[in-house]
Amino acid sequence: MHVYFVGAGPGDPELITVKGQKLLAEADVIIYAGSLVNPALLAVAKPGTAIYNSAGMTLDEVIQVMSEAAAAGKKVVRLHTGDPSIYGAIQEQMDALTQKGIDYEVVPGVSSFLAAAAALRQARLELGVDAVQERRHVLDRAAAQKRH
Repeated sequence: MHVYFVGAGPGDPELITVKGQKLLAEADVIIYAGSLVNPALLAVAKPGTAIYNSAGMTLDEVIQVMSEAAAAGKKVVRLHTGDPSIYGAIQEQMDALTQKGIDYEVVPGVSSFLAAAAALRQARLELGVDAVQERRHVLDRAAAQKRH
């Protein structure tokens, strides 16, 4: 079967992609980064899904669970925070699966930097020190006004 690296989004369970949520609901095995991923996302798992918290697992143990499940024809979701390709540390997992001949797919997620831009209520993210300093002044003034 297939292993899916799914981006869980920035923490709010409603910010996972439609595809990511669909895969979670269909998965036979879910391995999630328990120290980082909101466990509320697991509520869509079907009854009988094997769920592993990778916070206490080694890389070899994670690869073993994925390999055995894939060999048994099970659909595996490896649930990472944000977008798994950005800050996700999935390269060594993909390399191990490639060495074992196991197919995988990376399903992007909403990265925290995108959620941060939305929380700042900015239509676009201006890069550069001047833009960041100006935005900080605007936020500081708004916070000061709320206190008074």
